[in-house]
Amino acid sequence: MILILKPNTPTESPEYKQLLAHLANLSGITTRVHTEVGIEQTLTEIHLIGNTKALSTDDMKILPCVEQVVRISEEYRILGRHINDERPSHFDYNGIRFGQDTLNIFAGLCAVDTLEHAELTMRALRDHGQFCTRMGAYKPRTSPYSFQGHGKNCLPYVFDLAGKYNIKVIAMEVTHESHVEEIREALYQTGNATGVMLQIGTRNTQNFELLKIVGRQQDFPVLLKRGFGITLDESLNAAEYLASEGNRRVVFGLRGMKTNMGDPHRNIVDFAHVPVVKRLTRMPVCIDPSHAIGMRTGSPDGLLDIMHATAQGIIAGANMVLVDFHPVPSKALVDGPQALLLKELPLFLEDVRIAREAYEKRVEMAKHYQEAG
Repeated sequence: MILILKPNTPTESPEYKQLLAHLANLSGITTRVHTEVGIEQTLTEIHLIGNTKALSTDDMKILPCVEQVVRISEEYRILGRHINDERPSHFDYNGIRFGQDTLNIFAGLCAVDTLEHAELTMRALRDHGQFCTRMGAYKPRTSPYSFQGHGKNCLPYVFDLAGKYNIKVIAMEVTHESHVEEIREALYQTGNATGVMLQIGTRNTQNFELLKIVGRQQDFPVLLKRGFGITLDESLNAAEYLASEGNRRVVFGLRGMKTNMGDPHRNIVDFAHVPVVKRLTRMPVCIDPSHAIGMRTGSPDGLLDIMHATAQGIIAGANMVLVDFHPVPSKALVDGPQALLLKELPLFLEDVRIAREAYEKRVEMAKHYQEAG
């Protein structure tokens, strides 16, 4: 059970202390307090943990400071959708809204290789009205001899360039708790020129200690990619690890499942799960067509397979797209064969616009049908 308190409830108020005292006397129930400080107001939730079936929601509603009571199911307790659950399915970060009704494009370098390539990419994004990008600094690789990313050495110039070209949020994978501190320090040194969405890659979806550490920090939102060889339920529970530690600003990423049943693509595309994740949880859903397809090949209709996969995810309601672009894919140190060309960016964005418009028309059609009875 979750008690949602009235906005801006002061923790030092007598009413708040009275509420906590009452909850402390409930037999077999422990509490966990989560507070989220927004631009306009502070929201506090108190999670009641234990056998809450005997607790009346009506009795809970009349307690001091309580505005709403949500009785949760066993699955995805914090991030899941529950009966009479009116909690928001969006969050704001550095001027960008991430929600189940928004769409943000994160086009960029899978791995930062040179300052020049990073600048060319961000300039192209700026010129086409984009405010987000992907820039990998830490890259877990299958082979220990493959390029592992420039790490903290590239952070200062990446963040400086982001400020120069008005990039608001950079998706950046982390594989160790030290990376979070390195990103935080580099942002501080560059005057917080941009924002960062920490990315947990598919290999670390069940690295529970990393999930706990990233979940405990409140500075950065998190993009959690689905594990490539585990069930959807297992991956959604990984997202719960983040939220259970305090960080519920989580985006769930679909990036394809590892199986040769998807050949010749790199992975079998799992974007049909976009509406499933949105139905089960309140998380925005990201798709990664580059890692799903894994190659820059086209169809007889003139469209690239990556663009077709992107459109499939967007028409299904995706809220974020993580896609590889590179000024010179042949010189990319990571995943060059799947990177799109910067000159293809306007075509890609227009195709995204068309797909998004089709999704919105489908939603409007469904609403009219439901209203008609």
